[in-house]
Amino acid sequence: MSYSLPPQRALGQTEFIALIAMLFATIAFSIDAMLPALPEIAAELSPDAPNKAQLILTSFVFGMGLGTLFAGPLSDSYGRKTVIVAGAVLYCAGALLAYAAPTLETMLAARVLQGLGAAGPRVVSLALVRDLHSGARMARIVSFAMMIFTLVPAVAPLLGQFIIAGFGWRSIFLAFLLFSGITVLWLTIRQPETLARAERRPFRAAPLWAALREVLGVRSIRLSVLAQTLGFAALFGTLSSTQQLFDQTYGRAESFPLYFALIALIAGTSSLLNASLVMRLGMRRLVLVSFATQALVSGAFVIAFALALWPAPDVFPVEFLAYLIWTIGVFFMVGMTIGNLNALALEPVGHIAGMAASVVGALSTVFSVLLAAPVGLAFNGTPLPLMIGVAVFTGLAYLVARRL
Repeated sequence: MSYSLPPQRALGQTEFIALIAMLFATIAFSIDAMLPALPEIAAELSPDAPNKAQLILTSFVFGMGLGTLFAGPLSDSYGRKTVIVAGAVLYCAGALLAYAAPTLETMLAARVLQGLGAAGPRVVSLALVRDLHSGARMARIVSFAMMIFTLVPAVAPLLGQFIIAGFGWRSIFLAFLLFSGITVLWLTIRQPETLARAERRPFRAAPLWAALREVLGVRSIRLSVLAQTLGFAALFGTLSSTQQLFDQTYGRAESFPLYFALIALIAGTSSLLNASLVMRLGMRRLVLVSFATQALVSGAFVIAFALALWPAPDVFPVEFLAYLIWTIGVFFMVGMTIGNLNALALEPVGHIAGMAASVVGALSTVFSVLLAAPVGLAFNGTPLPLMIGVAVFTGLAYLVARRL
């Protein structure tokens, strides 16, 4: 007997947008709330190699990238809510394991597990929106959800700092449990399943492999994946080192969450600027200009920092201000490129867009972590290793995007 969906959605538009924004926010909260905890984690779990604490961020992203490959196809077979809830269970199990982790290695394994679980909300929430809306209406709802989502990176480090001060750094993982529990309970109680049983497809390895071969057989998709990989590598490398730079290099550990909020809020406007320019200038041109600008700016900053061309900070901290502006530029560049590269990648494969989105997202995320981790581990008390890495990544991304 076939399953019939209710004739009307249980949620009004405002509540639905808020729920989708919460699902999106799982990723940002899981990464950004950890930033203030890195010094204490390093002191307790890796005192002889403090840079390794950065791997707590990239291991989560690595797990999320792996999970992205399977979350979409699984939701086509078992339903949207089932996969989101199952992902939340994995995520919470990883949070509990991380809370009790006695060693850095156990912590990293727990974060990979968390990332695998978080892939469910990341990927399937978009499919859930697509089940109910299409075209301009879908774009409008996702845009509203993303506007709410941009507030999470701004407040997450501040919230993380508050939790650490009151309850210790391990309590952040209990906050992850609470956040995920509230979101999934809200989804379970209020949102009906959006994929009817009659429309579900069996999960088989053969179609996944065939889609993978088809997607990677398209030259423009391969180039887009490579460009996204390099763009994400610049972002994740910057995220990995930012707390250490604010703390150890510039002595601003206490005010770091406020500075990070400023970075996130300014960089969040990039999506609005991209939306206003993309119809007039085109996706490819915006990608090229963004990568080229960031590569040139990063190259100039590498020279300035290497030659110590800044005045003494007695009167005004010019060097710190330069680093802050540069960091905002990296985040801004990501907002101007990744969405456009995704759209360019999916354009030739509309008939398997869901599967293609999973493949593109998984490959670009996993490989970007492999590039970003060595850059973060090269931290030497200055921003030079990071700036060199970003200059190389964005310069190569520009050369790749020119061939699109």
